[in-house]
Amino acid sequence: MIDKDSLTHHISQQFNAELEEVRSHLLAMGGLVEKQVNDAVTALIEADSGLAQQVRDVDVQINQMERNIDEECVRILARRQPAASDLRLIISISKSVIDLERIGDESTKIARRAIQLCEEGESPRGYVEVRHIGDQVRSMVRDALDAFARFDADLALSVAQYDKTIDREYKTALRELVTYMMEDPRSISRVLNVIWALRSLERIGDHARNISELVIYLVRGTDVRHLGLARMREEVQGRAADRANVPGVADDK
Repeated sequence: MIDKDSLTHHISQQFNAELEEVRSHLLAMGGLVEKQVNDAVTALIEADSGLAQQVRDVDVQINQMERNIDEECVRILARRQPAASDLRLIISISKSVIDLERIGDESTKIARRAIQLCEEGESPRGYVEVRHIGDQVRSMVRDALDAFARFDADLALSVAQYDKTIDREYKTALRELVTYMMEDPRSISRVLNVIWALRSLERIGDHARNISELVIYLVRGTDVRHLGLARMREEVQGRAADRANVPGVADDK
């Protein structure tokens, strides 16, 4: 098992510093991406084209941060040849930045839809759904990053589980909006922009789940992707309980 103290267990203080630095860069990128999601949703709901353009402009910075963190990970792999929990940390960071960059891309798509709605006129329906699902997705992104910062497998599990709720609510909203377009064909263009924004939010939830799965891999040492929620719960909760009940048994760092 890995925790925050694991970052300072090396004889080389320089290695400790390198691991902490790359992790802090990931979390800084995550904070910027989380703000990007928030601003994109706000721009769409409030018809704020200026804010939407800011979201699009930030995407360049997000892409550069991804490249920089990738380079840091490659340097650490080449110079330190990390093993066990250190290797899991570097792998988790290198994969998480991909999901963060894609969250940024989806935020940019929402911002683009916001600008189109400013030009065409507001959609007659869908803003309540955007606000509701947007709030939930932002919480997922925040909790996934918090789980990474605290090496919290239980919080990561809750993020992964919540993704099912987002999928369900997205499908419900989609059905309602499609029905509305059939009843009022004049609204199709504007409502479609809202539907595509909702689709981006659903994908952001997927990426937050991916990050949470990487946290579980980092902390528990087991790749839980594609295992399903039941197996994931067993890995996070069941295995922890088993180890707690066996004297002298601890997770391998």
